[in-house]
Amino acid sequence: MTDSSVTIRDARPGDAPAIARVHVRSWRTTYPGLIPAAFLVGLSESAAAARWEAIVRSRGPGRGALVATMGAEVVGFASYGAHRVPVADLAGEFYALYLLDEAQGRGIGRRLLGAMAERLLEAGTRSAAVWCLRDNPARWFYERLGGTRMAERPIRFAGRQLIEIGYGWRDLAPLARLSAGPEVG
Repeated sequence: MTDSSVTIRDARPGDAPAIARVHVRSWRTTYPGLIPAAFLVGLSESAAAARWEAIVRSRGPGRGALVATMGAEVVGFASYGAHRVPVADLAGEFYALYLLDEAQGRGIGRRLLGAMAERLLEAGTRSAAVWCLRDNPARWFYERLGGTRMAERPIRFAGRQLIEIGYGWRDLAPLARLSAGPEVG
């Protein structure tokens, strides 16, 4: 399938099972060695689907979730909203951005991040941050797209002490331009 067949759109409640599938599969391929194997094995698509349906239904101005589809298949998702953990004076936050392994390297993550920036700007939010595990090799993606390392914090997750890095964008306008491609509301 070619990149031109990728569509980024707002998530719908019916997308929750597909989002959960991507969420669980991507965590299992991204985090081995970082997060305990027992936690990753114990992830439940049905539990994740219920959480994602609630998240999608709670969509509002400046808060929501997006999906990336190739044909009819959801191959990635992202979610965003107001900051949950303050980073400098940044108002928004990119909560999640995950792709199936086979969808990586096609510019889909860039487009999802750009679409989140676009949605935040439309709601009047001009800056945002993202938190990611320091040892996640994919964190360089945020630096390549202009994210500036702005914070670091320890977190306790799945019985393990981990470090998260906060990347930020003080101006989302350049990032929003990265969403270019076939879009559907």
